[in-house]
Amino acid sequence: RRKFEASFKLKVVKFAKEHNNCAAARQYGVTEKMVRDWKANEDALKSMPSSKCALRRSTPHWSELEKHVADMVHEHRQNGYVVTRNKIRMFALQWGKSNPDHSKGFKATVSWCTRFMERHNLVLRQKTKIAQKLPADLNGKVSLFHRYVIQQRKKHGYALSQIGNMDETPMNFDMVGNKTVNPKGAKTVLIKTTGHEKSSFTVVLACTADGAKLRPMIIFKRKTMPKIKFPVGVFVHVNEKGWMDEGLDNVWSRRPGGLRQERSLLVWDMFRAHLTTSTKKRLARINTDAAVIPAGLTSLVQPLDVCLNKSFKDRIREQWNEWMVSGEKSFTKGGNMRVPQLDVLCNCHKSLNDIDAETVIKSFKKCGISNSLDGMEDDFLWQDEGEAKAEATPSDSELDPYDDCLTN
Repeated sequence: RRKFEASFKLKVVKFAKEHNNCAAARQYGVTEKMVRDWKANEDALKSMPSSKCALRRSTPHWSELEKHVADMVHEHRQNGYVVTRNKIRMFALQWGKSNPDHSKGFKATVSWCTRFMERHNLVLRQKTKIAQKLPADLNGKVSLFHRYVIQQRKKHGYALSQIGNMDETPMNFDMVGNKTVNPKGAKTVLIKTTGHEKSSFTVVLACTADGAKLRPMIIFKRKTMPKIKFPVGVFVHVNEKGWMDEGLDNVWSRRPGGLRQERSLLVWDMFRAHLTTSTKKRLARINTDAAVIPAGLTSLVQPLDVCLNKSFKDRIREQWNEWMVSGEKSFTKGGNMRVPQLDVLCNCHKSLNDIDAETVIKSFKKCGISNSLDGMEDDFLWQDEGEAKAEATPSDSELDPYDDCLTN
């Protein structure tokens, strides 16, 4: 199909008025029907930009639906709540299902969301962040780490279920989103919180090369254990300084095969607690070898940093946004909103379970930890970000907001 700019169409219309429709069609290589249509729409063509080819997006197909969606966006932003593109699509789909007369044929596609935002002058706003500084001798350190892992695997022949990665991930009581839909040109982008953005707790995540995700452990910085009922699926621990001192016993030792003390390989970073003599003795007691990631390389060779942590935090952030909008809240005498209850925060294990096993398996291969020793899977090491995203790109009609990335 060919497309014609408004200036070209007006030129054809002018020629047709001076001669006739058939002559204009022959002169400019178009059909006579096009000439008739352009003459009928001459006023609209004159009001269009000369370089534009079609007058679209002026009137939405589902105007009533979009009115309610726009009202939701503006109401949430006035209250300081985060609004994501996925939030817009899910709200529109839910409203459409409850109002079928105004949403016939509506699918809440990605392209519809883009057009909706353009029609209502909305954009995504994002805060900046500082990237991790990589070491100067990057390639040499990565090669040494891979060489050590391969030597250990050849020596001990670990099963994939016994090759794991464990990491402590800091979480804030206020998981404020990085992006929100907001009117264009606004100098101030307000996001409402409980005021505890700097208060944090620790979540210990662990997974194995066969795709299994181990039960997470949550560490609160306090002296006593709260007298509340925590959800099943997480280990809750308290420490006066917020340190992980029972992660090996509560998380790694309870993996499949851990009670039998099968020979295993645990990959983790150079956190001081991982390098103490007591930790090394505990690893030896549970028959586990450690592969310590060199400083500055966790973003390249730690599976949890490569695929899980970002996806996990995105899901937690979505839960926090929902809680801010519709969750049960309590307030101080001064009217300040309190943080979510600790048992609500402990529901993070649901977000971990949403990440599929195939993503975990590929993350270990991407980091060069569980690749086939015959070299047949070495291509995973050089897979770039575009290829990884292309493999998992959903269709427009899908509403799964959580696209699990294989690379940072």
